[in-house]
Amino acid sequence: MPLEPANKRTYVFIDGQNLFHAARIAFSYGFPNYDPVLLSQTVCNLRGWELQSIHFYTGIPDTQDNQFWNSFWTAKLAVMGTRGINTFSRSLRYNNKTFKLPTGGTTTQRIGQEKGIDIRIALDVVRLAREQNYDVAVIFSQDQDLSEMVDEVKYIAAQQDRWIKLACAFPCSNVYANRRGIEKTDWIMLDRATYDRCLDATDYRRIGRVSSRPTGIIK
Repeated sequence: MPLEPANKRTYVFIDGQNLFHAARIAFSYGFPNYDPVLLSQTVCNLRGWELQSIHFYTGIPDTQDNQFWNSFWTAKLAVMGTRGINTFSRSLRYNNKTFKLPTGGTTTQRIGQEKGIDIRIALDVVRLAREQNYDVAVIFSQDQDLSEMVDEVKYIAAQQDRWIKLACAFPCSNVYANRRGIEKTDWIMLDRATYDRCLDATDYRRIGRVSSRPTGIIK
């Protein structure tokens, strides 16, 4: 059996939209107010892991579709880049979706959806495992589509005769029904007190306050 390393090199992978929507439901926050560095440091410090790299992923609407959220994410990602965070963003794809109204009628809205974010996360986690860059990968997402990625990393660890841990971190509260992390990973549940210690000191909504009533990005 491979030996567990004393110093565990840790890479963090954050699905920005998945984390935001979890915190929105669990803690009633209306915008992505987390600080990726503080979140990563907090999780690693609590477990004695050595944080070495942070990777952040999100979809972004084009300016003509939603000026508010385009400005918000452009500013937030720019600051992340100055803090050494590896960022990946992709334009949202929009489709018309019809909703039923309480009156019995219908309404059609353009809904933005992320495409390819989970694939990008999976590719990076697998590639960096194969290159032996980390001993622990912490994934801030509850997307079960990533479970196949876990199997691949475990296979790589066996091939390399190497100890690797995969962990999944996510918000948790009495009002958030989803208490499951990615299958076959260690689950790290973040209560509100822990999350609140990791809030971003900058409110990027001020930069994007062009739209009167921003609605956010739909995952």
